[in-house]
Amino acid sequence: MNNSDIEKYSLASDSWGNEEIDAINDVVKSNRFTMGEKVKTFETEFSKYFGVNHALMLNSGSSANLLAIASLVFDENTDLNRGDEVIVPAVSWSTTYFPVNQYGLKLKFVDVCLDTLNIDVQKIESAITKKTKAIFAVNLLGNPCNFKELKDICDKNKLILIEDNCESLGAKYNDKYTGTIGKIGTFSFFFSHHMQTMEGGMLLTNDEKIYQLANSMRAHGWIRDLPEKNLLHNKSGNSFHDSFKFITPGYSLRPLEMSGAIGSVQLKKINANILQRRINASTFETLFKDLSEHIVIQKEVGESSWFGFSLILKNKLENKRDKLIEVLIQNHIETRPIVAGNFTTNPVIKYLEHEISGSLKNADYLDKNGFFVGNDHRVLDKKIEKLYDIVKNFTDTI
Repeated sequence: MNNSDIEKYSLASDSWGNEEIDAINDVVKSNRFTMGEKVKTFETEFSKYFGVNHALMLNSGSSANLLAIASLVFDENTDLNRGDEVIVPAVSWSTTYFPVNQYGLKLKFVDVCLDTLNIDVQKIESAITKKTKAIFAVNLLGNPCNFKELKDICDKNKLILIEDNCESLGAKYNDKYTGTIGKIGTFSFFFSHHMQTMEGGMLLTNDEKIYQLANSMRAHGWIRDLPEKNLLHNKSGNSFHDSFKFITPGYSLRPLEMSGAIGSVQLKKINANILQRRINASTFETLFKDLSEHIVIQKEVGESSWFGFSLILKNKLENKRDKLIEVLIQNHIETRPIVAGNFTTNPVIKYLEHEISGSLKNADYLDKNGFFVGNDHRVLDKKIEKLYDIVKNFTDTI
């Protein structure tokens, strides 16, 4: 290992140990690699941990978002139909938005708050029209949205609340886990996230019908994985006919059995891992408070699970991001934009049915002046102190 490897402050680090390798080897020995009992066990453990009736594992958090929207559209008890509007924050990952478009719904973009990075609840009501049916709230970089006001707005206007919680596993709002507050919550287990299962994601819901729709669509749209008596299409009892009876326009989004096995191991570590992330965040907040005149750091809402640490440059550092990034790269500190910045500036927007509600000035500002650095389950004091020293020196000499 060379010095640059030792000094490197990476965006993410794996949280695997021998337990995960043993879990993989158990699957190999079983000779069952496609979705099976290990996945079912992990789903049961995950739903119990979060206190939700149903957990459905998928091959990614993006797929969880896809089935969240799809199941709501196909549910006759849910008023969400093609042509309706879904309010979304202007800052998030691409696959928050794509499923909305793919199901014929119109994206209504609303600005975010510079301090929390989440949707600005004060600007939501002016975006609501007769066609608005849902809010797809995103808990960005581990930080819960203001769910008290969001739920009040949803109740007042009879809107569906959906949570993209892919970056915020383990975060809490008023002692309730994010991802369990809306009608559906989604999670990602990609390498850089709080839990790592190779690839993987989860959909949580208390709604039996939504769960069964998503369950069918996860595997081709068939009825095979549903109970004998279900809310969609009761089975005949003849396995020859029931094995290939298709009832929903489904996909192939099943996770690997290995990913389920790893998930069960990772879930045992999650409390300790998130605690260390919060300890790292305390170090970061304490140090960077000194630079508050020139840098906005994320303001915690509720209990963040601190996916990473964002920095938005202002005052004399405004428009100096590229120069600072160069210095950080030279010092082996990895950075990336704040998720995808203002998503409406991406060329793909021309393919999406959408409308921008009001100004997106905060999303525009962080798009040009924001970035984030990593956080994970390790003690990062020395790396965070090095980051602070470099940023402070840059600020002092600019």
